Amino acid sequence: MSSRKQLTFGPFRFDETNECLWEGAKTIQLRPKAYAVLKYLLERPNALVTKQQLLDDVWHDTFVTDAVLKDSISQLREALRDDAKVPRFIETAHRRGYRFIAEVTEPSQCSAPSESPAVSSYAEIRKPCVAAVNVFGRENAMTQMRQFLEQALTENSQIVFVTGEAGIGKTTLVEAFVNQASTVNNLLIARGQCLEQYGAGEAYLPVFDCFSGLAKEYGSLIVETLRQHAPSWLAQMPTLTTVADREALQDEISGVTRERMLREMAQAIEALTSHTALVMVLEDLHWCDYSTLDLISYLAHRRDSARLLLVGTYRPVEVIVGEHPIRDVKRELQLHKLCHELPLEYLPPEAVVEFLNLRFPSHSFPARLATMIHNRTEGNPLFMVNVVDYLANENKIMEVDGTWKLQVDLNEAELEVPESLRNMIEKHIDRLTAEEQRILEGASVVGMDCSSVAISAGLEEDIVYIEEVCDGLARRNHFLLPAYLAELPDGTLTPRYHFIHPLYLNVLYKRVTPTRRAQIHGRIGKRGEALYGERVGEIAAELAVHFEHSRDLVRAVTYLQMAAENAARRSADHEALTLARHGLDLLKLLPDAAERTEQELSLCERIKESNARKVSDKLQ
Repeated sequence: MSSRKQLTFGPFRFDETNECLWEGAKTIQLRPKAYAVLKYLLERPNALVTKQQLLDDVWHDTFVTDAVLKDSISQLREALRDDAKVPRFIETAHRRGYRFIAEVTEPSQCSAPSESPAVSSYAEIRKPCVAAVNVFGRENAMTQMRQFLEQALTENSQIVFVTGEAGIGKTTLVEAFVNQASTVNNLLIARGQCLEQYGAGEAYLPVFDCFSGLAKEYGSLIVETLRQHAPSWLAQMPTLTTVADREALQDEISGVTRERMLREMAQAIEALTSHTALVMVLEDLHWCDYSTLDLISYLAHRRDSARLLLVGTYRPVEVIVGEHPIRDVKRELQLHKLCHELPLEYLPPEAVVEFLNLRFPSHSFPARLATMIHNRTEGNPLFMVNVVDYLANENKIMEVDGTWKLQVDLNEAELEVPESLRNMIEKHIDRLTAEEQRILEGASVVGMDCSSVAISAGLEEDIVYIEEVCDGLARRNHFLLPAYLAELPDGTLTPRYHFIHPLYLNVLYKRVTPTRRAQIHGRIGKRGEALYGERVGEIAAELAVHFEHSRDLVRAVTYLQMAAENAARRSADHEALTLARHGLDLLKLLPDAAERTEQELSLCERIKESNARKVSDKLQ
């Protein structure tokens, strides 16, 4: 297509020169591989393009599976609003490949749009319109979130804590807000997740997640900002730099301190937001590391010209029981009016009525059904949704002649609703096939974010089959969210899935017997070692968890030691101390040996240095 720089089909215009897709004056955001697949299909209109052709030509230098191709096709269909069952643009040839079936024309003269389609500066970032996410019963909270965003856009940074118990709807509210905010021009959105299994010992984990995600979407714009303003952070993000870059950065950041880490990130955020605003979402702060809390507090006190909205979610009960320091951080910020708290309460009875009307647009349910559901769930949104799913999946609710009806006596329906959310989740799991249950249990051992490679290693199962099962679950919105692609150190692309809710992961994880759980952890750990090779230190904290749970304590101590050194390089002394002390505790369970003595001395030295730095920080 070298001689054809622009093509049109339907309301869309494919601009090869600027590597983008237009719908009128609006840019349609596409990932690079999805763009490449679209280009390949447009070059061959109405011709069958086999899966193997696409894999060979688009991913010619990388081994990937069919699931990766399906992910790109799904992205294209979403961007083009194309229905796979009744396609206007991309037709599926079952088990063979795809055809681009729309008429493709080459305009005789194409005028350039008023804005440059290539994203060469933050000021040119444009966001596509997206479908709304319904938040019944949370309209007031959504209004407040929009007000916080307006203040961040026009005044100064805002720190907001969205709080409530498990299943109350924190993630749904934030998802709906982010969905709306994503339509605002010149606005970056970054998301980070604190993890129960790994978060406590991994300093700044959710913040690194945020900027890694931004860099994947906006590339050099983010990397160069970090290079100029936060080199100590960029140096610890190896996927964004070359070996030569990392060596140069290491020389530049020698002797980095905690204060420098905090100051650099604040300056990087201020530099970003001098061109565009930033929404930064940190989920599940009740599992947050201490260093990230230090950064949140630092950003709140700084409050310079940054156009930042930082949204953090957490469960107050977990914080109280675990005596997590976020409670004290929030109180101190509230005392100085440097943050807002948005506590979510149970939904009122009318919200159940609204949900039933939305879920079943044409129904003749008895009026008492909504009351019964509210009484049983006490207005907990996750529990409410699960109760309705249970009734529908058990055919207690069915569509008859275009109208949804309750098929059993109301009292019978009430008696068959499980007594707890955990029991409800167990019933949902029991309705899956044995293979789906087994694969989800394996995924729960991997963690909230689980790659097909790790699940395959843990279960010793064919990776293509794993991806097919996980894709099927994600399409039905069962336990998993749709995959996104992640690149491994050897260049392999693998789909990564995300559990819809931590409660699902916890229930599944506890279903795995201790012996089988240990075996899965061990296989995942060894596969991680093989994949990362010389870069294994990047996932040291994660590997330490897997090997400890598999009772491979020698390896666990080795990776705890690496993780402690990683934390020390980030001047995260609390995390370094915690990891080193845990390593010493595990060493006591090992027999005496020269290697054990050497590790013990090294861990003791790490504890000594971290304690000294903490004392020095307090004196300053």
